[in-house]
Parts: sequence; C-alpha cells; structure tokens
Amino acid sequence: MTAVAEPVPSTSLPRIAAPALRRALIAGIRRVIARREWLNRINVFPVPDGDTGSNLAFTLSSVLGNSLSRRARAADELLAQVAADAIDGARGNSGAIMAQFFHGLGEGSAGARVLTPQQLGQAVQLGATQAVGALAEPREGTILSVIRAFAAALQDWPAGARGLADWFGDALQRARAALADTPKQLPVLRQAGVVDAGAQGFVDLLEGVYDFIVRGDTDLTTIDHSHDDDLGALHAEPEIDATQPWCSECVIEADDGAIARATLQAALAAFGAGSVVLAGGARRLRLHAHVADPAALFALAGRYGRVSARKAEDMRMQRASALNAQALVVLTDSGADLPAERMQALAIPMVSARVSFGADEFIDKVSLAPAEFYARLRTSAELPQTSQPPPGDFRRQFEFLLTHHAEVLYVGLSRAVSGTLQAGESAAARCDAARIRVVDSGHASCGQGLLVLAAAEAAQRGGDAAAVAAEVERLRPLTQTFAIARDLSHGVRGGRVPRWARPLIEGLGLTPVARVRADGRLGICGALLGRQVPQRFARFVADRLPAGQRWRVLVGHCDCPADGEALLGALLQRLDVADGWLVEAGPAIGAHAGPGALVVGVQPVAGETP
Repeated sequence: MTAVAEPVPSTSLPRIAAPALRRALIAGIRRVIARREWLNRINVFPVPDGDTGSNLAFTLSSVLGNSLSRRARAADELLAQVAADAIDGARGNSGAIMAQFFHGLGEGSAGARVLTPQQLGQAVQLGATQAVGALAEPREGTILSVIRAFAAALQDWPAGARGLADWFGDALQRARAALADTPKQLPVLRQAGVVDAGAQGFVDLLEGVYDFIVRGDTDLTTIDHSHDDDLGALHAEPEIDATQPWCSECVIEADDGAIARATLQAALAAFGAGSVVLAGGARRLRLHAHVADPAALFALAGRYGRVSARKAEDMRMQRASALNAQALVVLTDSGADLPAERMQALAIPMVSARVSFGADEFIDKVSLAPAEFYARLRTSAELPQTSQPPPGDFRRQFEFLLTHHAEVLYVGLSRAVSGTLQAGESAAARCDAARIRVVDSGHASCGQGLLVLAAAEAAQRGGDAAAVAAEVERLRPLTQTFAIARDLSHGVRGGRVPRWARPLIEGLGLTPVARVRADGRLGICGALLGRQVPQRFARFVADRLPAGQRWRVLVGHCDCPADGEALLGALLQRLDVADGWLVEAGPAIGAHAGPGALVVGVQPVAGETP
C-alpha cells in the first residue's frame, strides 16, 4: 500500500535554531570540498572544462570562511549572511546557481529567529524557484532538477516519519533519485557515463547535512571514492564552443534603485552570451556567462550598475589541462610575455594581474589585450595602474590543476618588483602545499617568459617538480633581460625618471638601456647613441653575451611591431639562435616604459652552459 504524504507539522518537532543550522551547513560544505576533485573529473556539462568541483568549493569556502566562521544568533540573519557570502564568492555556472539557491533560502526565512520544518521547507522551495529563475535557459538533468526534487519532497511529511532525520532523509532519497536520472535527461552525460557534476555537488551538500542530523557531524571517511578512476569515455566529447570560450563573471551593484534584471537578461541574449546565470537580489547581482569577448561583456554590464570582481577564464586552456596526462603542470602569471603558439602547445595556464585606467579596471591579457592597452595608454589622461592578482585567483588555479595533475610548479614575476609571487605563495599555503612549488623567476616579461618555456618543456619531458624547479634555478642567472624606453614621458609621469633628466637625455640623443640585475630589479646599464635604435640595441646585447653559445631569443615590443621585427632580425644576424620569437609585451613593461619600448630576453639552449 502506497504511503500518503502528509503536511509538514508545525508544532510536533523541535525548531531549527541558528547554532544547529550553522553546524549542519558546515558539515555539508566540508563534504562538497572533500569531493572537489571527483566533481571536477565528472564535469562535462554545460562545457567539459573540468572545474565544477573547484568552483563549488571556492563558492562554499567563501561562506565557510565568513558567515559560518562565527556564531549566529538567529536563523534568518545567518542565512541572509550565507547568501551574501555565496554571491560574493560564487564561481562558475554551478557556483552561481548554488549562490542563488542560498539567496532564495535567505529571503524565504526572513523574520524567523528559529525555523520550523514547514518554514525551512518553504524557504528551500523559494531557493529552488530562484535558482531556476537565475538561468536564461534552464535545463533538466542538471543541478536544477535535483534542487527542485529536494524542495518538493520537503513540502511533504512522509507517513510514519518520527523526526527531522526521517523527514530530511526522505527528501535526500528523492534528490539521489533525481541525480541518478540526470544521464537519462542529458545525452552528453549518458555518453560520458556520469551524472551531472553540479547536481552531484548539491547531493553531497545534502549528504553532509544529513550526517550532522543523524550523528552530529559529517563523517568524511564514509565518502565513496571507489569509482574515482572508472571514468570511461569522460571528456571524449564534446569540445569547447570556440565562439564562446571565455567563462566570465562580475558583480553588478546598483547606485540607485534596482537593477533592471529583465532588461539585462534581454541585453545578454542579444549580445549572444551563453550559460547565463544572474545570481543575487535587486541591488546586487553576480553575472556568469560564456562569451567571445569578456571586455565587451563587462562593458555591457557597466550600463546596469557599478561592475567589480571581474573574472574570465579560458575554457579551452582548462580543457587542454584536463586532457593533459603530464604529472607536472607549469603555471605562470601575466608578468611573463610568451609566444601564444608555444603557450598553447605546452598548455601553460596563466594567472592575470589587474590593470586600471582611473575607475576602469581590466584583467591583463584577458579583458585587455596588449594592443588595446597601448591604444588607451596613448589617449588616456589617467596613468595606468597595475596590481597583483588576488590570492584567490591563484587558489582557484591551484585547486583546479591539482585535480588533473600530481604537481604544480608556479614560475612567477620577480619578487623584487611585485607582490605577485607572494600572492601565489599565500594561495599555495592554503592548498595542498606539498604538491605545489613556487619559484621566483627573478625576471619579468621576456626573461620570465623564457624561463617559463624551459620549465614547461622540461615538465613535458617527464620532469617532476623538484627537478624542473632546479632547472629553472640553474637557468635563472644565465638568462638575461634587457629593455629600452623610447618615450621617457611615461617614466616621468610615473615618477620613475626624474623630470630634470628627460630633457638632458633627449637633448643628447640617448636611449637608456636597462638590464635585470641579479637581485631581480631593473637597473640602467648603458645607453644607445643615434638613430637605428633596434640595430644598435641588438649590437649592445650581443656584445654583452659570451661567444660560442647557442641562444633562445624572445623579443617583446610595446606597440612598435616594425621595430620589434628589426631588432629580432638584427639579433638573428649577430647570434647563433636556436629559437627566436617576437611578442607584444604586456602592461608589466608597457605601463612603465610606454609605447615604443623594446625588450630582449636571451637564454642559453637547455643543456648548454656559456
């Protein structure tokens, strides 16, 4: 005989107070974080970029480290703060959906210092409704299906249920059943032989909460990892959509009134954005979308309020990393200038600095390409400012990469000129520090780029982190970085060149030459006199290198490609060059040296010592 569902009782069960609710959420979140790597590995929808676990873990860690790190007096206050922290920390499609679920949960519990099962069920239902409404194109067979199944189950009181554990446990069973159905609803899941990763993450959250209800805590030793290596044809299909390769996010805040959400949704549809999620309330939203041009997306968002917390990740690079079977992966930052074709071939991920012109903030080499940077530099009344990536950017990269590789080696911008390396070290200490090595390149731009290439090539040959780090240390003093600035006005405006020195240097027809010293700082080492500067610069560099050595040469130009080509050509004539590349140098050099600057990195061929 089929059991008949009954209404949730309002008086026969204990109320759910803030302290217990807080501990239950902590238990659930810890379980999701423990499952992070598995969730990454089964991630094939909406794109197979292998980061759902990292995104959920980062989103929920923001909650764990803020609202759940301190005692709460009332359930509604706790859930409202949980929602705010989730919006702030939301990453990725599933993270944004989870954040919107918590937002609805917070709004649905407003005014309740303690919650009855009926109130909690109603709040969860509002969370489910808002989660569905956050997506421009909701799909069955995803986290949404599981959230809705769980929310619907909480509206009923199972026949014979004796307490909270029976009530919540029945809803959990229905969520598990909905999870098991996801491959039947999405062909891509069925083909890969997995359930939806975001939906699995939500069930993991519920499992942890249930463990707390039953045992007073979550038992991470009971998590089933028995199938973690049985992935079948995972990641064989599909490919990343080349027309929308950038997973982009930002926060939009209204200065006055409310954000025109429906109008924004329509604008995003007209823009052609995919996987759109709008998580948050009337005055503050986190936007997630897959796009071709992150800068254009952020500009569109700026029409609806103040934009902050910009993030964009190349899903093609993420997929390449997920498919790369190497034990060691080499990571760098945007202080390094690298030839794009080598960076792609070696699957080198990059953490980007921030660049701002006044109130306009950009992500280096992502939402602001070097060519766009120099165009702004020539016309802007504001001096560009560069700032190091936040540790959270490194942490997301480390956690994602450690899912797919045994070790990570970060080769960073010289500690002497930036705090970027320290941000990477801080993030590494909060991750699996035993599997992450951080190496100071002692260089910037082209010199750093050559060291990164040498490290990535050594990793591709099978070197482990210790051996590759030792090779970088060996090559660091042998690698040389030289630079010239053609326009001293930028150095004067930025305070790096004394105002009195500019007319003297220009009057004498001199072009100062700088070189990265052993301490990692850039210092003047000479000057060029006269015209034909690229050719004179090549002679200057060649004269300071030992003879009888083969070199790898990387030339960077700051919005002067013809001069860059002339410089590289002159170096090819004067040196025995095994590999030579020309790149457009980024803001790490251009913000200080200005348009017309040239950079040279030279390095002895690996295995040969000058």
